[in-house]
Amino acid sequence: MRPSAYERHRELLQSVVRALAAGERRRPFTEATGQDAADAGMRSTRTAGKVFDSLLGRPFELGQPGERGQVRTESSPYGIDLDIAYPRCDPAELVAAAGRTAAGWRAAGLHQRAGLAVEILRRLNTRTHELALAVHHTTGQPVPAALRTAGPRAQDRALEAVAQAFAESERVPADLNLESAERGGQPLALRGTCTLVPRGVSLLIGCPDFPLWNGLPGLFASLVTGNPVVVAPHPRSVLPLAITVRVARQVLAEAGYAPDVVTLAVAEPERQVHRRLATDPAVRIVDFTGSARFARWLEQHAHQAAVFADRTGLNTVVVDSTDDYRRLVRGLALSLCLCNGTVRTTPQNILVPEQGFGTDEGHKTLRDLGADLGDAVDRLLGHPTRVARVLGAITADEVLGALAEAARYGPVLHASAPVAHPDHPRADVRSPLLVRLRASDEPVYTREWPGPVSFLVGTESTSQSLALLRRTVARHGALYAAVHSTDPLVLAAAEAAALDAGVDLVANLSDLPADPSSVLADLPGAGAHFVTGRFRVVRSRWHTPRAAPARAPVAEQLTVTVPEPAGVALSGPGLTAG
Repeated sequence: MRPSAYERHRELLQSVVRALAAGERRRPFTEATGQDAADAGMRSTRTAGKVFDSLLGRPFELGQPGERGQVRTESSPYGIDLDIAYPRCDPAELVAAAGRTAAGWRAAGLHQRAGLAVEILRRLNTRTHELALAVHHTTGQPVPAALRTAGPRAQDRALEAVAQAFAESERVPADLNLESAERGGQPLALRGTCTLVPRGVSLLIGCPDFPLWNGLPGLFASLVTGNPVVVAPHPRSVLPLAITVRVARQVLAEAGYAPDVVTLAVAEPERQVHRRLATDPAVRIVDFTGSARFARWLEQHAHQAAVFADRTGLNTVVVDSTDDYRRLVRGLALSLCLCNGTVRTTPQNILVPEQGFGTDEGHKTLRDLGADLGDAVDRLLGHPTRVARVLGAITADEVLGALAEAARYGPVLHASAPVAHPDHPRADVRSPLLVRLRASDEPVYTREWPGPVSFLVGTESTSQSLALLRRTVARHGALYAAVHSTDPLVLAAAEAAALDAGVDLVANLSDLPADPSSVLADLPGAGAHFVTGRFRVVRSRWHTPRAAPARAPVAEQLTVTVPEPAGVALSGPGLTAG
């Protein structure tokens, strides 16, 4: 008999669980060599390209309930005609179908759910290059960035969510043995059980720029904890999550479970299917990564659900001093350019004292930093190959509007201009915009600006910079903050400000990765609560009567001699005449 999904993937899953417990990171998908990946079934880039092409211009069949026609919402910023028709399903019917699967999915048990989750990830891993092309042509990301955020690194991040959900669920004891005092002070023996009860239907609202990197952890955390999931992609980037849903439904059906444990909800933007689903009384979990404005809307209106929202917000860099000025400038220039300012580390606000700061090259003024940053951006984008590898294509008209509007608020240190893409002449590619502002221009730099828009903000001192970081990020959210300083006291103050604002902090890291938190095992948003908030523990208890003291057998009972009154013979149990 074929082993269960858990038995097939037990060793891999347990190794990740142990690594997380030790504060380490296991990255089996990322660390697989080319031959290992091929042996595991990963399609080559050439085969993936053919498979991707076969999806274009055709209906994307899923066999879901409540289908009401088809919908096309995507277009490639690189000029390729996608024309993929997705099923338009009634949102209420999708939620109802998910609810009907809940009992069976809960009954599958933790081990089977975790095993099937790993199996889904393994199948997605074989389609890595296909998923990367889907991300590339729907979000505008360069191919290297799309591979990073849709391939093995994203799959390892999802595997961490599976392992964390598995570990937190196993932590719940199955049986209880308790003692409680009665009114008379005598101990009362209790026995009972603990049952992990999933919250209910989960909704994943897709991120337009990083649909898999930001979406997979919530999807798999919900599945492992027993919650069926309705996936609602952003209309601009449906295909990556649609492929994921199709793979998940195939794995579930092969294992004998209802495929409607995972469904896809796609509709035209004006239908606002995300808002309808988020406020459905049967939806009990909502996952979202994106604008702080919509995150606040979810928290205010989706009262019936546990909302896990990761806000993009106001990524902020505080510059106090540096012992490697050139590296600092190069790192900031790269972070301004990457993926047209959509990656997690793109700084919107760079806070620098008006009087300048100390470096290994002497004192640098705010004007010096602005000019050097502009030159570094131009050098970085001076070669067409680097343009293709670093910049992404513009996918939304709101980005073009933001570039035009932001340039009116202050001196432009680096203007945003069209850049030719070497492979896609029809692609709209723009260099980043950098505008100088004062600390008093808070209404401008506390707005969340889309695309490659950044501000160099002059402050009175580093102390004011840290105060602005604390206040603006606490109010408007951010995915990360950074500080550059050679002073230990400033670094300590920056850490305190980040703790107060509730934001991840990196210090003196000039070459920022695409996701600074990915260098350690991490979960979005609320840490362990990201998992434990998806289930409740229901306890059943009952009284176990204590055994009465054992009575001696009749043969061993004492013989009692009682004086016999005259003329009366006493007889009875345990009594004999003398």
